[in-house]
Amino acid sequence: MQDTIQGDARILKSLEVLCHNGGTVRHSADTFGNNFHWFKLDNPRLLVNAAEALRGVRARLCMISAYNSRQLGDPMQEVCYHFEFGGTVVNLTVTLNGEWPSVPSITTQFTNADWHEREMMELYGIKVANQPNPRRLFLDEEMDTGLLKDFVPLSVMMNGASSSDLWERILSDKGKKS
Repeated sequence: MQDTIQGDARILKSLEVLCHNGGTVRHSADTFGNNFHWFKLDNPRLLVNAAEALRGVRARLCMISAYNSRQLGDPMQEVCYHFEFGGTVVNLTVTLNGEWPSVPSITTQFTNADWHEREMMELYGIKVANQPNPRRLFLDEEMDTGLLKDFVPLSVMMNGASSSDLWERILSDKGKKS
């Protein structure tokens, strides 16, 4: 594992500390020598501490991924924050559930998180606490938030029919609610 931990090992150790009460840590490398570190934080509140630590080593926020997850049949959402520093990719995952239903905003640490957080709020219905600019990015204000947390079959997405099929379904569902 020591070969996998390259770059600033102190930051990786400080992120591991945030995972001690039930979180998980995994380190891997691909065949090209790229290193990946995966940290599943104990709860979303620790995200701000992790973001501050990564900002301290001049990490760069690359992307935030939101997705649905199921555990024992209960629907849950997870959010993964992807950072890069010194040629190493660090992934921080938080799970949203009844006990922790929202994530804190990290826009004060990484200004480019604004767009990603707003997209999560709009398309997945994820609550982002203290988001400084909660305006919508894409969808009309009359449309419901969280459209993408519903299941869209891969075949619909892959065959190119997603644009018309998905929007027809969204608009028909909107008409049923009125």
